[in-house]
Parts: sequence; structure tokens; C-alpha cells
Amino acid sequence: MKKGKTVDSSGRSATARSVSVKPIKRAFTARVPVDNAGRIVVPAQIRRALGIQGGQQLSISLEGDVIRLQTLDAALERARAIARRKRKRNGSVVDEFITQRRAEAAKE
Repeated sequence: MKKGKTVDSSGRSATARSVSVKPIKRAFTARVPVDNAGRIVVPAQIRRALGIQGGQQLSISLEGDVIRLQTLDAALERARAIARRKRKRNGSVVDEFITQRRAEAAKE
């Protein structure tokens, strides 16, 4: 790995390392360093593949021993997919909620 001096967004000097990214059947794998502030650099090939721009916010989650980093659009789509699987096949969640509330009100 090559080392070089860079300046981060706060103007402080930081050591940067070039990272080689190897495509593996549509997937990328890379070794990236974590700096003392806990920051990592997402390799350019991955940023380009996902359309990630500087300043863009990402979603990060811990799943077991895996860190999942994804765009907000991907996180939203994943949440929607989970909701679709949980939803009953017929009717809407809102209609079901209203029916339940009416049944509870009738008991009172």
C-alpha cells in the first residue's frame, strides 16, 4: 500500500493509503484503514458503483459481526421489502388498524 499525506475536511493532515479493490462476481472487497477518529474511506470504485457523492449521508448498522453501510435509498428499499413481507396479503394495514380500534371501542 502506498502512503501519502492528505488534508481532511477539517483542514487537519491525515495519512492516506491507496487501497486496491478486487471485483469478485459483482462484489468488491477491500482492506481499508480506520483512523484514530474512527473514520474510513469508502474506495472510489465502490462510491462510483453506488453513486455515492461527497457529503452524502449513508446508513450504517451492525448485524452480528458485520457492519452494513448503505445509501439511504437502499436502506429505505430494504425497510419497504421487510414491511411487504410482514404485511398480510389482503387489505391495508390502516384498514386493519381501524377495524381493531372499532372492535376495542365496541367492547367499552
